[in-house]
Amino acid sequence: MKRVSLALTLVAATALSVQGVSAQTLKTVQDRGMLSCGVSQGLPGFSSPDDKGNWTGLDVDVCRALAAAVLNDPSKIKFVPLSAKDRFTALQSGEIDVLSRNTTWTVSRDTSLGANFTGVTYYDGQGFMVKKSLKVNSALELNSASVCVQTGTTTEQNLADFFKGNNMKYEVIAFGTIDEAVKAYESGRCDVFTDDASGLYASRLKLANPADHVVLPEIISKEPLGPMVRHGDDQWFDIVKWTLFAMVNAEELGVTQKNVDEMLKSDKPEMKRVLGTDGNLGEQLGLTKDWVVRIVKAVGNYGEAFERNVGTGSPLGIARGINNLWNKGGIQYAPPIR
Repeated sequence: MKRVSLALTLVAATALSVQGVSAQTLKTVQDRGMLSCGVSQGLPGFSSPDDKGNWTGLDVDVCRALAAAVLNDPSKIKFVPLSAKDRFTALQSGEIDVLSRNTTWTVSRDTSLGANFTGVTYYDGQGFMVKKSLKVNSALELNSASVCVQTGTTTEQNLADFFKGNNMKYEVIAFGTIDEAVKAYESGRCDVFTDDASGLYASRLKLANPADHVVLPEIISKEPLGPMVRHGDDQWFDIVKWTLFAMVNAEELGVTQKNVDEMLKSDKPEMKRVLGTDGNLGEQLGLTKDWVVRIVKAVGNYGEAFERNVGTGSPLGIARGINNLWNKGGIQYAPPIR
């Protein structure tokens, strides 16, 4: 009996401890009046600044959606550009509140970095880009090639696995940043540049003559990209993941930036729950009832953010593919808001 009592006491103490820290990030952000969001150092379509310092991209829109939900203002964000090498340290140290920077979800990162992934903003896979002049049509023709790659990423391990698995030789030429790797590739220091396929399309836009380069058809890995938060703050973890889920659910329900005010008049039970005209789901997160409305007004639904930043109507021109909704031939799917 004493053992049971002691066990219950420990459980209760642990619960109180967790509750004590659960609201710290939300309170910190609200007291500061600003969200600190870690992004890339410049990846078109995902997180990239213009010459005036205005950031745009799919990862940026996730930050803006979060700021809209938490601060009721999508502009109250400090964007912190981070290299692949420094991104996790910045999150662990508290320099940033969330990392929204084309980062692949893996088991080692989910367990050893003191952080949690909050969902998948983009289902990607690693590929290869070469100059058309090499007349290479397949990655299987790259035996003995020199390959430019960014350090501190899953890309290096995938590269090793691919060449070893196909009994091919290669030379790695590694760089600290994407820009350094791309410049080296363009200058001819290597035969091939490898990155996530989305990153290849983005990097090709930076080249002097994009049409002279081709992305090979092979995809050699699974690269689910998504935001990360620190361990130990379940409330903040919930808020960040449900911000993304809200964008996906809004698209599925047909709620857009243009029609969200009209949709507030809907009598459909699911629509009323999502938009906060019925129930208190937003308040359960520590937000307000209209949290989804604020998100959609700020950045649109997931489909709108995708098309604007990386889709066929953007400079990248990437087809929606597997990033389409589950009921439209893709695998993008969010738990229900209920």
